[in-house]
Amino acid sequence: MKLSQKLETCIPSLTLKLAEQAAAFTAAGDSVVRFGTGEPDFITPDYICAGAKAAIDAGHTKYDAVAGVYALRQAIAEKLHTENGLEYTPDDIIVGSGAKVSLSVGLQAMLDPGDEVIIPRPYWVSYTEMVKLAGGVPVIVDTDPAANFKMTAEQLKAAITEKTTALMLNTPLNPTGVFYTEAELAELAKVIVEADIWVISDEIYEAFVYDGAEVVSIAALGEEIKAHTLVVNGFSKTFAMTGWRLGYAAGPRPLIEGMKKIQGHLISHPSTITQYAGITALGEKGDVVSTIVSTFDTRRRAMMARMDAIPEFRYIDPQSTFYIFVDISAIIGDNKYKIASAYDFAAQLLQEEKVVTIPGEAFGVENYIRFSFATSLEEIQEGFDRIEHFLERRR
Repeated sequence: MKLSQKLETCIPSLTLKLAEQAAAFTAAGDSVVRFGTGEPDFITPDYICAGAKAAIDAGHTKYDAVAGVYALRQAIAEKLHTENGLEYTPDDIIVGSGAKVSLSVGLQAMLDPGDEVIIPRPYWVSYTEMVKLAGGVPVIVDTDPAANFKMTAEQLKAAITEKTTALMLNTPLNPTGVFYTEAELAELAKVIVEADIWVISDEIYEAFVYDGAEVVSIAALGEEIKAHTLVVNGFSKTFAMTGWRLGYAAGPRPLIEGMKKIQGHLISHPSTITQYAGITALGEKGDVVSTIVSTFDTRRRAMMARMDAIPEFRYIDPQSTFYIFVDISAIIGDNKYKIASAYDFAAQLLQEEKVVTIPGEAFGVENYIRFSFATSLEEIQEGFDRIEHFLERRR
């Protein structure tokens, strides 16, 4: 039977085999340390769960607006105003089933077949596939490790062609744990406005910044760049609501209206119960988020301390997110380790020591491993004891 040609170009996760093996080890009763997770290990805060239960009791279990519950869009508009300096009305916002859906629907609303979307490398693996599934062509821009893999305005300008429609910009950035400064964003904004292209600003990790740093949304740098920007964010990371599937996008009204047309046919809208939980999450958060971020900061420092003691590891200073991107070229380049690639490192480490990591190939780069510190301090110490043992046998 016929299947779509899109399936031939849509690449499955490179880490699927590793994930399946880790699950098999766990099912067999082995102790597995997971440094690969892309979600907070906390249970969703009680007050949010209570908000969902109250929504059920109040009968909020029916269809609602395609763009999302109006009260949630009001709450998001207020959040964007107070926290990001962005002025949007509820009609400029669309709520989706996770930020991933908002990214995908946004691309479908922007792209015609053959349109190009610029994606800096390293990139979150789904970006390229989302572009292809929307009929677009991903254009990968190689970035400099010496610049913490951040794309410059000159690199962006050089990548733009007459077919360029958009730039995918992730800041704070998965997998590197860095973010673009206001000055860096301002330089990118000049190029974007001059070229008259879209920028999709994926800001899902905005809450996870450390050492007193502050992040800025590129849309906040002026009305011209705001008119070219689709801001995408969600509740999964900040509020430990990954399984609830709640995200949103804010942008110029014609784009949002176009996204509503598409979303109305694809998913209608996210669960109304989840949306009411989102209203509660924003309205009653208090110091919940700052407490979560403080906990992650403690874990970040613990993982960095263990990495500093491993001479084969060189890592990018994790200023944000909950990831550390580690250069293991010294291991791959030395025959005594008998490790051919980052994927090989991850596979051998999992097989021998039951430690899960994500190889750089998943993000389009070689010789790097992504570690997540979205786990307990005890797991961090145990995991690095195992990594030390793994390396010591090869030294």
